[in-house]
This record gives sequence, C-alpha cells and structure tokens, in this order.
Amino acid sequence: MIRKLSRCVREYKKDTIMTPITATLEVVMEVIIPMLMAYLIDMGINQGDMGVIWKMGLLLVLCALVSLAFGVLSGFYGAKASTGFARNLRKDMYYKVQSYSFSNIDKFSTGSIVTRLTTDVSNVQNAFQMMIRIAVRAPMTLIFAMVMAFQVNSRLSLIFLAVMPILGLGLGFISTRAYPAFSRMFKHYDRMNTVVQENLRGVRVVKAFVREDYETKKFVEASEQIRRDSSLAEKILAFNSPLMQICMYGTILLISWFGAKLIVGSSMTTGQLMSMMSYAMQVLMSLMMLTMIFVMTTMSRASATRIVEILDEESDIASGAKNLKEVKDGSIRFEHVDFDYNKSGRSCLTDICLDIKPSQTVGILGGTGSGKSSLVQLIPRLYDVREGRVLVGGEDVRDYNVEALREEVAMVLQKNELFSGTIKENLRWGDENATNQDIERVCRLAQADGFIQGFPEKYDTYIEQGGSNVSGGQKQRLCIARALLKKPKILILDDSTSAVDTHTDALIREAFREEIPDTTKLIIAQRVASVQDADQIVVMDGGKIADVGSHQELLERCAIYREVYESQQKGESADAS
Repeated sequence: MIRKLSRCVREYKKDTIMTPITATLEVVMEVIIPMLMAYLIDMGINQGDMGVIWKMGLLLVLCALVSLAFGVLSGFYGAKASTGFARNLRKDMYYKVQSYSFSNIDKFSTGSIVTRLTTDVSNVQNAFQMMIRIAVRAPMTLIFAMVMAFQVNSRLSLIFLAVMPILGLGLGFISTRAYPAFSRMFKHYDRMNTVVQENLRGVRVVKAFVREDYETKKFVEASEQIRRDSSLAEKILAFNSPLMQICMYGTILLISWFGAKLIVGSSMTTGQLMSMMSYAMQVLMSLMMLTMIFVMTTMSRASATRIVEILDEESDIASGAKNLKEVKDGSIRFEHVDFDYNKSGRSCLTDICLDIKPSQTVGILGGTGSGKSSLVQLIPRLYDVREGRVLVGGEDVRDYNVEALREEVAMVLQKNELFSGTIKENLRWGDENATNQDIERVCRLAQADGFIQGFPEKYDTYIEQGGSNVSGGQKQRLCIARALLKKPKILILDDSTSAVDTHTDALIREAFREEIPDTTKLIIAQRVASVQDADQIVVMDGGKIADVGSHQELLERCAIYREVYESQQKGESADAS
C-alpha cells in the first residue's frame, strides 16, 4: 500500500527529501541549546563571569535563529510536498476511474468515489506531511535528547526508560481500538454522500411525491451513524491526552525530586538540572508528537486502504493484441453471444445470433428486461461478452483499439446526460473541432434547431448540470445531435426518442434516411411506428431473439410483435376518438 501511494510523490521528491533533512537540522540546534544554557548558568551566572554570559548569550541567539530558519524551511518543503502529493494522488485516482469499464464502475457507488477523492485524500495528505516532517522530527528529538540527557546524568535519565513502556502499551491499545471505528465511519460517509447526491439530482421527483420528510430521515440516519462511529473513535483517542500528561508530569516530578537530592549531594549542578528538565520536555514532547502520528496514521490507514482499492482496480476492458485502429465499415455480427453483468452467472443475453449489414437501419423491440440495452452496449465494448463473439467491420471488437472502436460508434444512451456548459460546448463532445455550421446542421437533423433558436442566447445558452433547464424531449434531441456530430459508422439510439412526439420522431427518422444513408443505425424503441420502416426488426424476449424480419413479416409470424402493434393501434384509435 505504501509503495503504491509513494508513486504519487513524483516531481516532489526533492521537497519530500528536503523536509526531513531540514527537520533533522532543526532538532540538532534545539538539543544544543539546553547544553549551552547549562554552561551559561554554571560558568557564567554562578561564577559572575560577564564574558561567558555575553558569549553564550550570543551563541544561544544564533542557535535559536538557525533552528527557526530550519523549522521554516521544513514547514515550507513539507507543505509543498504534501499538497503536490495530494494533487497527484487525486489526479491518478481520477484518471483511473476514467479508464474503468461499466462493470468496474458498478463496483463502486458514486458517493464512495467522491468521498475517496476528497475526504480520504485529505486524510492521507495530512498523514503524509506528518510522516515526512513530524515522524522524522519526533524520533530524532527523542534520540538526540536522550543521548544528551545520558551525557548529563545517566542515572537520572533511566526515568525515561521506565516511562516509555507505559506509553507504548497505551498507544497500542488506543490504535487497535480506534481503527475499526474509523473504517466504519468512512463507509457511512459514502452512504451519506450517496443520499445527498440522489436527493439533489432527483429533487424534482422528491418534491413531486412530497417525500422531503423521507429523504430527511435517510440523511439523518446516515449522519447519525457517522456521529456514533466518530464519537466512539474520538472517545478512544481522548485517552491519548491524559496518558501523555501523566507520563510527562510524572517524569518532570521524578527528575525534580531526584535532581534536587543530587544537587544537595553535590553530584549535580543547577545548570545540569535545568538542562535535564529541558531534555525531559523535549523527550516527552517528541513522545507526544509520536502519539499524534499514531492517531493520524490510524485515521489515514482506513483512507489509504480505500484509495488503493481505486488504484488497484484494473479495467476488465483493454485494447486487444491486434490493436486495430480502423473500422472498415458499419457491419455488425453477433455469433452465439451470452452475456451477464458482473459475471454473476445469471444470463441477460443467451445465444444471440444476428447479422447486420453496413448502412442498414435495424429496429429493436421488446419488453422491459428483454435485453435490448444489454445487446447494443456490447457493440462499443461498454461490456464484454461472456461467450461468443461480437464483430464490427468483420473484426472481433476485442481486437480493436478501444478508443478507435468507440470513435466509430455513436451511442445515445437510455439515460441522456448533458453537462454544465453552453449548448455548443455540449455538442462539441461529438467533435471538438466542429464549426458553428456543423453544429447547426446536426441540430436540424435532430430537430433541435427550432427550440434552440427560441432561446435568447441560442447556441450559447447555458445548460445547467444534468440538463435540468431543458425538457426531456429537448435533452434527447441535443444528445442525438451530439452523436451525429461524430460522423460515426454506427449510430445507436437506445430508446432516445421516447420523450418526443410521433411527428418529431418521424422527422428525425426521415432526416437519418436522407442525410446519413451510409451509417448503420440501430434504433431501440417502444413504439412500433418508430421502427416499422427499418430494413429489419429484431424482437427481443427474455434475453433471446424471438424473431427477426420486416414489419410485414413479423406481423404475419411473430405473436409478440403482432400483439404490441395491435395494442398500440387500439390505443391510437382510442386517443383519436
């Protein structure tokens, strides 16, 4: 885990190295100062020698200034290294998430990924800064101060050795008890973030169904779980301070008691006792800093584990060995394809065999859960088949370079998504170099130009996050225009005209026939009218292909298709009457 995280240091190696070096030099200056103070008291003040007082006084000021300079440098390098480390860590995590396939993303909730990119990274950043600065400074102070204290009086220094086991056992108990609570707390953070995101994205639905109280209850429950685990962890960590205080003041009292007896017995000078007190404070403060490291390490360990889970997750879809960069044409072939999500063994598609020629228009019809969306998502390799093959342009999709394949397949998903930005910026996802004329042309094809011209800012109209300021039908038409801008060899519309009226739907299909005749078009629809002019219609049922044929052929021989058609015809007749 540490090795994996340390790769994110990269260009901040110099700052990471300089932080402990300057911290060590700061410690060296700090442990010299009590020795100089002892000499000043014994040889200067007690002897009344002003020359020694001036000399030692100036030397003490110089040491203090040098220690301050090294401390400032250590803080500067530590802050730069830790913030740079956090930036690289977030960048690596975000890039890793971008490389995930749909099946990889299905393993993590959106709220969990957000928490890992924010709260968890902040915890690891704080721990990293502490490790390269405090975790070096504290042991160095402990070692150097102990060495100097033993030089001053070895018998009195044995007090430190008696205190350390007590402190060590206490820290071990605190660490082992607090870690599970922190682990649970971060999982509850995931849950709370998910609740907040769902509520904000579905705020219209929440208000329409008057479910504010229910959503508030969900949030309160998630928040309460965090409070309980956080309180438990903090209660355990609260033992750290009294334990440290007992050890610290107990050591000072013992040194004062035995030191005073040594001074009376002329075995020790006043200056030496003063230096011992200073070294005692340094030793105990370094132990306190070590306890802080234990606390931060305990908290960040859970965060680091969650971060590494993101970094270790490997996409199960990668470019094939052939790494083909060119798709010859828009032909599609399914050969005995079986598929299930997350390798659960429960097939969504079974023994799919289908042949689609270049430039054909293919309609796909079927009930909910029949496998329509699963079928088309295999074409651009959003998922991989379990058995069989999917061929595009005569080649297995697994042999293509993934980006090259997806560049030739434009897909308007069932859940349309627009991003915050202008209409032009959203459409240029299809082609970042598209001209204004190109954008207007595809919008006319998608029957979107009419309503866009009605906006005050027209194509510069700002789209809110998720397209919340446009209607469902407008969103669908913008997404179709965005897909057309790619000039793909294969265009897939996954129930993408469900929110538009039948007249607009007919105009879109007519534009497809006239303007992109060489593009292979797959149209998933609920309305028979949307696909009845297709070259062939695929009827799906229970993850299998029930029948394939033209509109007339299916009316004659496919009971499922005939039932859907007749029910819709009756519905239209009823509406007309």
